[in-house]
Parts: sequence; C-alpha cells; structure tokens
Amino acid sequence: MPAHLVELRAYTFIDALQPQLAGFLQTVATGFQPLEEQAALFVEVAPGITINRLTDAALKASACTPGLQIVERAYGLLELHHDDRGQVHAAGAAILRALGVSESARLRPRIVSREIITGVTGHHEMLLNRMRHGDMIRQGETLYVLETQPAAYAAIASNEAEKAAPIRLLEVITFGAYGRLFLGGGEAEIIEAARAAEAALEALDGRTPATGTT
Repeated sequence: MPAHLVELRAYTFIDALQPQLAGFLQTVATGFQPLEEQAALFVEVAPGITINRLTDAALKASACTPGLQIVERAYGLLELHHDDRGQVHAAGAAILRALGVSESARLRPRIVSREIITGVTGHHEMLLNRMRHGDMIRQGETLYVLETQPAAYAAIASNEAEKAAPIRLLEVITFGAYGRLFLGGGEAEIIEAARAAEAALEALDGRTPATGTT
C-alpha cells in the first residue's frame, strides 16, 4: 500500500519499562518478551495490515526484538524493545522513513474518559480481578480507569503512572479503537499516579483528529 495512504496514529517512545508494565507485557506478549528497564516503542497505524511492512523495516534497520504485533482490520500495533535506546530510536526512524513522515504526523493523544472509584466493594473486586492480566485489586482500595485514543498511548500512561506512585497495574489495553488502563491501590497513590498518567498524555504533541474521526 502506498505510504501516503497509511495513517500514523500513535508513535510513543518509552525510555525504561517499569517493572509492572514489563511484567504485564511478558504475560500478554506473543513475540519476544521485554525486560525491566529496556527501552520500548509503540507504533499504531491504519489500516492494520500495513504494520507488517513497518515491522519488516524496523527489524532490518535495528537489533530490536518485537514483543507485540497485532493486526486488526482497522488498526495495527507494533511494540519493540532493546537494552540500547539508540537501537529503539533507529527502529523508529526506519518506520518513519517507510511512511515518509515525521514523528509529528502522529495523532495527539485524547483522554476519552477517566474515573477514580474509592472503596471498591468485594463483588466489584471479584469482577475486576477476573478480567485483569496483571496484579489484583483488594476490597476497599481505589480503582483508576483511563480510556485514551489512539489506543497505543495507554502504554506510556501506564509507565509514567508506575514511576510516580506505588500502585498496582491491573490491566492495560494498547490496541483497538480505545486504549484502557486499570490501576488499583491506596487513594492518595492512585491520585498521584493518575496525575502522572494524564500529564504524560497531555505532553505529547501531534495532529488533532478531524471532528467525528477516530
């Protein structure tokens, strides 16, 4: 497919994967699992099938290994990582060259919704713990849910939240129409983590999507 027909939706560099996010990716990754403190890159494009060509360009231009490649009809996601940040940047540069764009062509993250729920009840705890792939929430704790678009930006929100406060990562969804982040912990810690997650998204520049588009 010609590069001008491919939309760069998300492009986000993570300097050092935090322990819980790294562990979460190790749980769900279908490719090579990342390690703590490795640098990582998340790229989302549309249409989804084109992520294969971008994966090829990135791997031929660097020593990075891919952890996730998700190919949906609408959107495609690639996560790759390496101990050397320079290798991750080289992979990203190869992707941008293949698309014929700069990093600023990405969409600006948009916070679709956010919720902080204090004093989670036992039955709510049960529902949350059955759906998560990460840690578990405890009855009486505080739940934070963040929904973002494009989906891949949920990764950097998760990583920055974990840097900011001792919370537990329950679930992070980085592909599809919307990205979602679920955190559990004490109320004060969740408030601090939420502030960091949202600030990280607000700090990223990019294109503003046209009204009525995703």
